[in-house]
Amino acid sequence: MHRGFVFYGGRMTTLAVAILAGGLGFLIGWLLRQKIGQDKIARAEAHARNIENDARLEAENLKQEKLLEARDDIFQKRQELEQQIKSRQAEIQKREASLNGREINLDRKVDILNRKERELAQSETNLLNLEKRLAAKEAEIEKIIAEENKRLEQISGLTNVEAKRLQLENLLEIAKQEAAQTIKEIKDKAKITANREAKEIVLEAIQRTAMSHVAETTVSIVKLLNDDMKGRIIGREGRNIRTFEAATGIEVLIDDTPGTVMLSGFDPMRRDVAKLSLEKLLVDGRIHPGRIEEVVEKARIEIEEKTYEAGEQAMLEAGLHGIHPELLRLLGKLKYRTSHGQNLLQHSIEVAILSGLIASNLELDTSNARRAGLLHEIGRAIENDSDVKPGEAAKALASKFGENEVVQNAILAACGAEDSAQILFPLCIVVAAANDISESRPGAHKEMLESYFKRLHQLEQIASSFRGVIGAYAIQAGREIRVVVEHRDLDDARAQQLAFDIAKQIQEKVQYPGQIKVTVIREHRSVGYAK
Repeated sequence: MHRGFVFYGGRMTTLAVAILAGGLGFLIGWLLRQKIGQDKIARAEAHARNIENDARLEAENLKQEKLLEARDDIFQKRQELEQQIKSRQAEIQKREASLNGREINLDRKVDILNRKERELAQSETNLLNLEKRLAAKEAEIEKIIAEENKRLEQISGLTNVEAKRLQLENLLEIAKQEAAQTIKEIKDKAKITANREAKEIVLEAIQRTAMSHVAETTVSIVKLLNDDMKGRIIGREGRNIRTFEAATGIEVLIDDTPGTVMLSGFDPMRRDVAKLSLEKLLVDGRIHPGRIEEVVEKARIEIEEKTYEAGEQAMLEAGLHGIHPELLRLLGKLKYRTSHGQNLLQHSIEVAILSGLIASNLELDTSNARRAGLLHEIGRAIENDSDVKPGEAAKALASKFGENEVVQNAILAACGAEDSAQILFPLCIVVAAANDISESRPGAHKEMLESYFKRLHQLEQIASSFRGVIGAYAIQAGREIRVVVEHRDLDDARAQQLAFDIAKQIQEKVQYPGQIKVTVIREHRSVGYAK
């Protein structure tokens, strides 16, 4: 019993201990959980505070960025606005300056109008005074005539009818004199006006036309990369150079000049073919007789195509269209023709433009004027061994290829038709004048210095050979000669006749382009000295 109680009491004790230990463990666990929970809460609160601080800092940074962006945007908008304001202010200032300029111009125009009105009023006053003086003169003349008639009646004892008849004759004579004087004034005024208008038309046409006049030489130069090419051009025993000269008709000159070969010949077109051929051969590198003949033929075809293109370009520069292709081909050949150093293609273009401008001012057909001016030298582009003159050949070609009669006749006139019966249309004079202007333009012709001085000396000799001439001076490169005469030997009428005679003799004895002006100077000077 005691043992059982002890056993039972031991079990109770163990159970109590276990319960106590469990309670204690629960309490400790609860306390630990409370501690752990508080730590977590503290950490969570700290983390939340960190997040809140970070969010607040980020918000502050974002706020600063947005403020900076807003400030930049405001600054940019302000700059744009200031630029717009400046541009508007500049435009306003420009408009103000323009308005001020217009105001000044208006003031000037008003001043001019006021001055014109004053001049007009003064002219009217002068006219009225002149009319009054004329009326007084007429009254005086009538009074003199009446007195003369009375005196004649007293001296001659004429009857009233006879006196009236004599008076009528006197009046008729006075009227004839006044009419003759009026006619002379009208003629002089018309001559001055016509000369002035003609000069203005010609000067306007010349000023609106500018052509270069370049004289071709008889030598073309081809540059070489090195002097070794000279040997290849000559070839073995000279066969290459002989073949080249035979194919082109141009002489090849090879000397000690470094890097240079000269092509010599009087035909510019053949020289161009030779130059183009040699340049092609040098680039190709294959230089032998067979290749030379092939390249020369290709170059000749290419030059002919360029010649036709030059004719087309000339037609376009002259403002024309519809010219026959064969005429364009012949026109392009004028690029290789010269007259006294003047390139005939440039000369033809210039004559065409001048003819059109002059015809326009005279209200004539400008198209026909340009066509005649452009085609008037094509007779020189054909190989012509006959006695046909270039002008007649050009007219025949124009007729053959469909140009009208006006153009044909103007071409003949421009080439110097001697028969006035051949000049049938006003355009003939226009084209001939344009041709003379182009030929006489300074720098258009090239002549040797010796022949130039010879021509000047010849002009002075011709003028000095006339009686009464005390000095003759060729000026303006021989375009004018001034003749000084003794005033006691010649009067004004004889001086005018002398100018005509000198000009006629110059035409007969001197060869010259354009025209030469002869000016005769006759004057008397009286000199006194105060001592």
